[in-house]
Amino acid sequence: MTKYVGVLTAGGDSPGLNAAIRGIGKSAQGAYGMQVIGFRDGFRGTMENRTVRLNSAALSGILTVGGTILGTSRDKPHKMPVGSKSRDMTDVIVANYHRHHLDVLVCLGGGGTMKNALHLQRNGLNIITLPKTIDNDVAMTDVTFGFDTALGIATEALDRLHSTAHSHHRIIVVEVMGHRAGWLALGAGIAGGADVILIPEIPYDVEVVADAVRQRSQSGKHFSIIAVAEGARSQAEAKAMAKAMDKIAAASDKKARREAKARRNQLAAEQADSTQRLARTLEELTGLESRLTILGHLQRGGTPSAADRLLATRLGTACSSFINDGVYGVMVAARGDRAEPVPLEQVAGKLKTVPLDHPWIASARAVGTNLGD
Repeated sequence: MTKYVGVLTAGGDSPGLNAAIRGIGKSAQGAYGMQVIGFRDGFRGTMENRTVRLNSAALSGILTVGGTILGTSRDKPHKMPVGSKSRDMTDVIVANYHRHHLDVLVCLGGGGTMKNALHLQRNGLNIITLPKTIDNDVAMTDVTFGFDTALGIATEALDRLHSTAHSHHRIIVVEVMGHRAGWLALGAGIAGGADVILIPEIPYDVEVVADAVRQRSQSGKHFSIIAVAEGARSQAEAKAMAKAMDKIAAASDKKARREAKARRNQLAAEQADSTQRLARTLEELTGLESRLTILGHLQRGGTPSAADRLLATRLGTACSSFINDGVYGVMVAARGDRAEPVPLEQVAGKLKTVPLDHPWIASARAVGTNLGD
């Protein structure tokens, strides 16, 4: 019997999403005779029942296009803004799933999407996910599509900033995306020849960073490139946040937990401009002019790299194969040259951070890159 497949993209946009949609759609229809529809704007589209037929015409020409033809949002099924309030719209989404006689809902996204997809699975839906994020922080997969493209963009930015840093004898601080994991800053920093790389996994001492810059100046190198993940924090900031998180975990009642969360949120707000403070402090400590460049959403946009197109297509076609075999409740993970199904329960709520013994860290230290510690 013909199987009916729904597809959505959720969370932040990422290069390779359209390649994955195309991989799922073309293989599902061409190889297995399935019918495929897309839901617009993530989980909100499943709630509002806004669909598009993903036929050959819709899938034509999208392989090289950035973003997602389906649109995306960060709305959660169980906490959906409706009017002036947030409501649990899970039952509506379940009803729309059955209205279209779907056999499975394929969710393309990062960590938040994995948790939302697991929520829908626990409410009776057949779910498969694909790992998408430029941060490369989804657990249980070697790599996520979107990462390679963003890595190339961030590396090119560092390459370009070298000339102006050298010409003006400046410290150039480059903020790269990565709230909780430093894969992108670390990879781009190594590939782009950054002199200092700061990531969330290694809280930094600003005096250590300043000393590295001063040593470069004393050796005749009157400029420095510093790659900083947006989630990188000083040792003092990291210690304060860890203390706040411990208080949340130890809270004995709702009032104590509410107060502890308020303190955490206050710290998060205070630390939001951490990279700007770092740039100012380094200027004061070293006497060198400092400039901050925030790459921001530039890292997400544009044409996906060949590696991301290949990965997204590979995972998308594997997804169709799993659907044909009735394999549900899994994320399609990249494992070497293979695509393997991993139970969604093992993925949702997990974060893949950079291990302190990772070869990239060892390589960075071996070539003399300062990591702030």
